[in-house]
Amino acid sequence: MKNYILTQLVAEKKLRRMAYEILEHNAGESQLILAGIEQNGSVIARYIQRLLQEITDGKLEVRLISISLDKRKPREVTLSQSLSFDDQVIIVVDDVASSGKTLLYAMKPFLDAHPRKIESLVLVGRTHKTFPVHPDYIGLSLSTTLQEHIYVEVEGEHVTGAYLE
Repeated sequence: MKNYILTQLVAEKKLRRMAYEILEHNAGESQLILAGIEQNGSVIARYIQRLLQEITDGKLEVRLISISLDKRKPREVTLSQSLSFDDQVIIVVDDVASSGKTLLYAMKPFLDAHPRKIESLVLVGRTHKTFPVHPDYIGLSLSTTLQEHIYVEVEGEHVTGAYLE
């Protein structure tokens, strides 16, 4: 038995709410870059991209890239494509923020450029951070013990749920 904390329906509602929050915090922007951390973060980034384009009737250009890194030892971080990040708004997307380490290292390739701002989005945020990263957009904030783990399930291009183990 999995202890579900999010169903597909609830996850989709939270993602839609975060898409509106992105638009509110970035009013006046003509372009955003969503950088999804592979695997689940990329699925969530694509879903957010579709929502943003739907909400704005395609008036907002939302570019999408993927970030590859080893989440346990994130020394080397690679991007799916090279873009100019100067004066851009970049939103780094992942499924779960536990310690903040993955999000912190995922921002590393953007620091050589001069982006206007870097934000972060997670579907589930945990409250005990060991790195100084607090996501800007959080679908569900959850207090857990250090021994508990949160898993986000995806199928194709959809988040099908999240559970605590």
